[in-house]
Amino acid sequence: MTEIIVVNERDEEIGTGEKLLIHQQGLLHRAFSILVFNENNELLIHQRTSHKYHSGDLWTNTCCGHPNANEEIGAAAHRRLGEEMGFDTPLEFLYKFQYRAEFENGLVENEIDNVFVGTYNDSFIVNPDEVADYKWVPLEYLLEDVSKTPQNYTVWFRKILKSDKFTTFVTSKLILV
Repeated sequence: MTEIIVVNERDEEIGTGEKLLIHQQGLLHRAFSILVFNENNELLIHQRTSHKYHSGDLWTNTCCGHPNANEEIGAAAHRRLGEEMGFDTPLEFLYKFQYRAEFENGLVENEIDNVFVGTYNDSFIVNPDEVADYKWVPLEYLLEDVSKTPQNYTVWFRKILKSDKFTTFVTSKLILV
């Protein structure tokens, strides 16, 4: 049973609870999303496996998850990147935001999502229990596809891609060709 961190509106820990129960009750909790780019300025995205507790088969950012009870957010991001995508790389904290989304199966994501970015250019082997498929995509293509078919992407990933902080990062850090 995985215990995750319940927080208040200021992202201060107020307790912990079992992951599924937290999502059933819609309690505000801490999470992270990772965006990894390669030397071609392509973003690594993955398709969630169909058996995920929500948003199965949808495309999303490189990796996401929750820190376990008593786990620092940066350490959790590195742990999960290895567990899900089969590699690790230096990560930089970009920003955090709060969102709430209700799913057809009754689960609720009510998260303060910490967004991290990194770069990676080597090979890797994904965890097939977590990742149905993956691909490196140019941002221009991704943004166009998300705008045309938003139902194919997770709600938090769409929010990240539309955020001013992500746009500022992309225009200041990446060389778009």
